[in-house]
Amino acid sequence: MQSSGAALSAAPHFIAYIGLGGNLGDVHTRLRQARDGMSLFPSTAVLASSPLYRTKPVDATGPDYINAVIALRTPLGPLELLSCLQALEIHHDRQRPYVNAPRTLDLDVLWHGGLQREADPLHLPHPRMLQRAFVLEPLWDVVQTLRCQPSRLDGLFPVLMAENLPDAGRRAILAQEQGIERLDQPF
Repeated sequence: MQSSGAALSAAPHFIAYIGLGGNLGDVHTRLRQARDGMSLFPSTAVLASSPLYRTKPVDATGPDYINAVIALRTPLGPLELLSCLQALEIHHDRQRPYVNAPRTLDLDVLWHGGLQREADPLHLPHPRMLQRAFVLEPLWDVVQTLRCQPSRLDGLFPVLMAENLPDAGRRAILAQEQGIERLDQPF
């Protein structure tokens, strides 16, 4: 009989893109700890991380946000992954007093193996990811990193490609309208 860890390592793996953000407390440290925490999910590996971006709140209040995107290789299904991400948010003192409240840590499944899902609690791809510069710019960075390292993708289910994202002109307009700035700090 296989252990659950062995069974997961033998299961098909998917690429999942995760949006990370926060605007309360030591956000830089929390984002790094969250990224490192995701690598501890069962049979999951971080394939690529974007740089950090500072963003004005979109449909929210409070201080500026720090955002990033990472790509994971995982056998976890989308709802299992969401559950793990929400546990990580709680571990980092995430509270939800009202919609779009300032937060210590926000983790969103943006895309999972090409799956399309329109049911609560998770819609895939993320319904607003193509409208938000704080997602598009770091997502573009991660997609470009993976494009330059195709060996990391061998045997994985569908990968979000640059062709699926808005072009540079549209991304630049959104970035200017939404006040996003790439930070030179390591992630």
